[in-house]
Amino acid sequence: MPAHNRTILARFLIWRLKHISHRQFLYILSIVVGFLSGMCAVVIKNGTHIIQSVLEGTLIRDYQTAFYFIFPLLGFTIVYFLIKYLIKHTPTQGIPATLFAISKKKGIMRSFQMYASLILAPITVGFGGSVGLEGPTVATGSALSSNLSRLLHMNQSTRTLLIGCAAAGAMSSIFKAPIAAIIFAVEVFSLDLTLFSLIPLLLASVSAIITSYFFFGNDILLPFSITDKFALSDIPLYILLGAVAGAVSIYFTITYERIQKFFDRFGSPIKRLIIGGLGIGVLVYFIPPLYGEGFDVINNLVQGNADLALRNNIFQLDVDNVWIMIGLLAGLVLFKVIASSLTFGAGGVGGIFAPTLFMGSIMGFCTAKIINATNILTNPVSESNFTLVGMTGLMAGVLHAPLTAIFLIAEVTAGYELIIPLMITAAISFTITKSFAPHSVYAMELGRKGELITHNKDHAVLTLLDLENVVEKNFVIISPEMTLGEIVHQAVTKSNRNIFPVVHRETKELQGIILLDDLRAVMFDQSMYEELKAEDLMKNPPTVINLELDKTTEVMKKFQDSGSWNLPVLSNGTYHGFISKSKLLTAYRRQLIEYTEQ
Repeated sequence: MPAHNRTILARFLIWRLKHISHRQFLYILSIVVGFLSGMCAVVIKNGTHIIQSVLEGTLIRDYQTAFYFIFPLLGFTIVYFLIKYLIKHTPTQGIPATLFAISKKKGIMRSFQMYASLILAPITVGFGGSVGLEGPTVATGSALSSNLSRLLHMNQSTRTLLIGCAAAGAMSSIFKAPIAAIIFAVEVFSLDLTLFSLIPLLLASVSAIITSYFFFGNDILLPFSITDKFALSDIPLYILLGAVAGAVSIYFTITYERIQKFFDRFGSPIKRLIIGGLGIGVLVYFIPPLYGEGFDVINNLVQGNADLALRNNIFQLDVDNVWIMIGLLAGLVLFKVIASSLTFGAGGVGGIFAPTLFMGSIMGFCTAKIINATNILTNPVSESNFTLVGMTGLMAGVLHAPLTAIFLIAEVTAGYELIIPLMITAAISFTITKSFAPHSVYAMELGRKGELITHNKDHAVLTLLDLENVVEKNFVIISPEMTLGEIVHQAVTKSNRNIFPVVHRETKELQGIILLDDLRAVMFDQSMYEELKAEDLMKNPPTVINLELDKTTEVMKKFQDSGSWNLPVLSNGTYHGFISKSKLLTAYRRQLIEYTEQ
């Protein structure tokens, strides 16, 4: 940054400290962050719509459906070259990247993340990638918020809160559901919902939805209205729907993870691009509804127009036959997650929120259709209601966000007539999925590594602690061949610590430790000065800490189990220093205060 600009920024920060309190400034920033997130949603959504209208509307429908096969591969190729020559960094997928920044990077996101998804997501989805735009919008808004916070010298807790504001703003702008957006930020990013954090989240959500209304007017992504009332007699059926949603959520999670692991085996991005591009091309050619996000399919199902959702049926099957319709729709559920996973594997940029809604709506519709087709009930169930509740069930299971799922559908339908079935289905689906998959698709990688911030405050604070910052290195090192006399004169008299690491001179490997208590019995007997060596006096430490492998939660457990006050630290197999329980607890308390700072 030029010196002149630095001076302007410094003057502004000094003026702000004198005239605007931290809380007032946070409120202002939350409004700005909400506006920026809303603008991200506008740019990404409009960019995608323009590409899709040109490709799918002009070329595919007017000329040749074979373009369904060509466009995804072409889109991934464009994304690959943009990453390689323009962005020059490989972007991590939206919300997982944001969670990683909060958990392990103190809320700091790199500058390229402010524009990478903004460019790449519309190309991915516009050219037929079977993913959503919500994740990239959240990631872009979060990156803008993170870098703005760094520019204005906000601390970690404020930076994390503003990232949550960006997430709330993005979801509020996309769905015009401000309350669900706030709940999404709290539930997915594990924010503490206090009066201090609630006001910024509200301001960001309102700012974003106003921005959305300004650019999109009254257009709603999911324009639903409930026409069929909920009946108590339908409760067993919604319990059944919750169980089905749990099973499909498990299928989604397992399939997604396995396909990602399959692509991880290929080191070359070109190989991944070809395999994923050809795979998604074949799927989209034979199953056109898999093209892009799929909100048209969802809206058709809710309005009872399943035949319109299947109008591009390449097999020319008779969708008036209810069982053929159910079979085709069930195929969409099975293949959507495969198409989404192939999109990610090929290098596309997008999110899984829209695919989850897509699969959930079809799952709910199919369940109702099967119930009605079998004539087991006197009165048919509402297919539109089951479509709506099905989305809630799959969101609760796949995303591990039951409250977001409940309030999103309640808000977009402009009423709470379905609140009971929404709660029943979401609770059952979440409970079933959680027992098989402890972490959501967003957080599975961080969760396996123990690096995920959760609502467990103790675990969250330990995750945020940086072990390197609590390693102490002011210990006098002795070698195994040193005599007792050398230890006394070169170590004991020059150290203010009561523990001495024994380290191999050449390999720097830790051989053992010597406590001052171990030396007291012989250190005053000068006749032993030449006879005893360090290797005779040393002993194995109760346990060691591996800086690269051990998480802070594991380190705490090692202190608890061993009863030690100091434990040696190894880095890449060599001696690195010690961690003391007292310093670790002091750092923990400091981090706890910062984490809960109001």
